[in-house]
Amino acid sequence: MFVLQYVQPGLAGLMDGSVSTLAPLFAAAFATHHNWQTFLVGLAASIGAGISMGFAEALSDDGSLTGRGSPWLRGMTCGLMTTLGGLGHTIPYLVPDSWANAFWIATAIAGIVVFFELWAIAFIRSRYMDTPFLQAVFQIVLGGAIVLAVGILIGAA
Repeated sequence: MFVLQYVQPGLAGLMDGSVSTLAPLFAAAFATHHNWQTFLVGLAASIGAGISMGFAEALSDDGSLTGRGSPWLRGMTCGLMTTLGGLGHTIPYLVPDSWANAFWIATAIAGIVVFFELWAIAFIRSRYMDTPFLQAVFQIVLGGAIVLAVGILIGAA
């Protein structure tokens, strides 16, 4: 029950928040080279995705047919983890624009955070979802790298 009510919706949220917010965040970063505007885009993307994923999870199944438990509990878990997944690599853009090389400092920190987010997701998938660790790493890191590259390429265009 723990896996069905907390791990699965939390993992889905963390994956969505960590990966789906990469493109808008890094597109804004490379388009503007301004940390505050990038932070606002990341904040909006993270909170918006959290609300969307929370409702999607809560409304997808009332729990009676599948035994997955309370839809509101699953929805809140998924929504919060989605928001947290996006905020992880958004927060580094709070580095003040007045600092020397502020954009590159924030972007480097955000890149390191993304690396750890993706590895954490791979670990959770391996631990709780019976996915072989290297397979989980390949799937998550490859997907995240593609989305990250899309955001950078669009922002730099």
